[in-house]
Amino acid sequence: MDHGDGEGRVVAAASLAAARRTLRAGVDKSRALGHALARAGPRLEEIQAALPALEAAVRPMRAPRAELAAAGPHIDRAVGPAAAVLKVFDAVHGLEPPLLAPGTAGDLPGYLAVLAQLEEAHRFLADNCGLAAQWLADIVEYLGDRDLADPRFLADLGVTLDELRTPPAGDLDGGLLAAALGILEAEFRRLLADHSAPLAPLAMPQPGAAAGSAAPSRVPAAAVHKLTLILDRLVANGRQDRCMAAYIDARGGVVSASLRALGLDYLRDPSQDAQALGPALESWGRHLEFVVRRLLESERQLCAKVFGQHKGAASACFAEVAAQTRVLEFLRFGRAVADAKKDPIKLQRLLEVFDSLNKLRLDFNRLFGGKACAEIQSQTRDLVKLLIDGAVEIFEELIVQVELQRHMPPPVDGGVPRLVAFVVEYCNRLLGEQYRPVIGQVLTIHRSWRKEVFNDRMLVDAVLNIVKALEANFDVWSKAYDNATLSYLFMMNTHWHFFRHLKATKLGEVLGDVWLREHEQYKEYYLSMFIRESWGALSPLLNREGLILFSKGRATARDLVKQRLKTFNSSFDEMHCRQSSWVIPDKDLRERTCNLVVQTIVPTYRSYMQNYGPLVEQEGNASKYVRYTVDGLEKMLSALYMPRPRRAVSFQIKHSSGNIASAMTGLHRSASAVK
Repeated sequence: MDHGDGEGRVVAAASLAAARRTLRAGVDKSRALGHALARAGPRLEEIQAALPALEAAVRPMRAPRAELAAAGPHIDRAVGPAAAVLKVFDAVHGLEPPLLAPGTAGDLPGYLAVLAQLEEAHRFLADNCGLAAQWLADIVEYLGDRDLADPRFLADLGVTLDELRTPPAGDLDGGLLAAALGILEAEFRRLLADHSAPLAPLAMPQPGAAAGSAAPSRVPAAAVHKLTLILDRLVANGRQDRCMAAYIDARGGVVSASLRALGLDYLRDPSQDAQALGPALESWGRHLEFVVRRLLESERQLCAKVFGQHKGAASACFAEVAAQTRVLEFLRFGRAVADAKKDPIKLQRLLEVFDSLNKLRLDFNRLFGGKACAEIQSQTRDLVKLLIDGAVEIFEELIVQVELQRHMPPPVDGGVPRLVAFVVEYCNRLLGEQYRPVIGQVLTIHRSWRKEVFNDRMLVDAVLNIVKALEANFDVWSKAYDNATLSYLFMMNTHWHFFRHLKATKLGEVLGDVWLREHEQYKEYYLSMFIRESWGALSPLLNREGLILFSKGRATARDLVKQRLKTFNSSFDEMHCRQSSWVIPDKDLRERTCNLVVQTIVPTYRSYMQNYGPLVEQEGNASKYVRYTVDGLEKMLSALYMPRPRRAVSFQIKHSSGNIASAMTGLHRSASAVK
């Protein structure tokens, strides 16, 4: 092999090795560059994404120096109010613990002081938050107009500022004020509940209690003061309606519970009978006085103190509480009395209702004078007018009804007509201390409506005319008897009743002693006539035997005694049988009359039997002629004229005109007759 060729091959191999190394190095570099490029791609993307922000950050530096200098003061003026608002927001957050911690409302003055700070902060935020946001919005607009900031950033900032300029009320403090007011409202309800015990019936006014002596509020002054402080804050924050609802609920419950203890079921279905309304009406008057002067007056005072200067809310609350005292039901009961069937007793019932309402007139005006109680005012006025009109109508009708009874038959037993007994007692009551001032006031008011004058003398004269009309009935009734003796008994009973039941009475004082003595004298006259014309006629049957028996033989004398005894027995039996159905209601008059009858008959009978009884007592059939012992005869006579058991009679007054029968029919019957 050639040495030159060998060297050439060596050189070629070396060149190839060098080329190989070069190529490998190039490949390695290419690979490294590829890896570097792969790593640089994401970084480039990040740089590309950051370029706009960098551009915006650099933009102010590119802006003209004069515009940048001019923007500084504007920005400072807007940032100052915003910083103040942020400072108040920080202060509000600092109030959360003392306002929301459990039990903090127990220290009411301290709690209200903190709440006052929150309210002040709330007012500051409400007044300034929107203004600060508006100033910031103006700066954003300023920067945008001059291209001093990124438009996208300014757009997002503008949306946020628009929300701040008109935020919801609760968003100013994150709802802290609403939560604090809720705690106060709960405390308001708690205080009401803790001092809302019902008023016991023992607190009812006693008869004759002074007008206007109202019960003081049963809620302690300290509690009232707290309620007032709380209510002022709640009302100031727009929660008046909720306070009123809470108050009405609590105090209405007190009123309802107080009334349940009274037992007012009788208000729901009152009777239409004036007589039957008596016991319920007595309770009605006491209960109404309790409701008005104790319960409602106490509630009015409490309502006025709690609501203080909020008079409209106080009136509305009191009206709602008053409605739960069933005042309207009390008035409807009074209306039922006015609508009851018309009879003389109804006049007294009407006067009693009027008197109860009249005693409470000033209380009604004070309690129900506002617009909120218009219905109570209206119904009260209507009821008072009904009472006055109804009472005057019945009073003026009384004399007509008495005159209508003039031609009714008198009592068959000779007793006192129920009409007489009723009118005497009735007129006495009308002139008594209970009814006289009331009916006088009723008549005065009624006359004033007709532009007429009324005085007490006119009332007395009207009652006297009723009595005189009744007196005029006596003679007419006495002449209606077929039996003159029974007529005497009737007149004796009636005149004595007048004297006995009017002596030492108001009506008796008005009539006078002379008038009363006349009736007493009439009684004596008719008593003597009654004895003479009845039992006095029996004694002569036994007084004519003495001289005759002296001139007769024993047998003839015995026959004559038998005949006289038979005649006496027959007359006595007839008289006793007839008069056994007659009555003398007055015990004293009855005993005196029986004593006179005994004195008229028994001494004569005793003397006759002592002198001539032995003539017939020796025979086996003596009982046929001697039917009565002296003691037996006396007992029979002493037991005469006893009144019969009777029951009350109801009657009505109706108009005397037309075909309507008198409502007082039946009062002509004896006061002792059995119905």
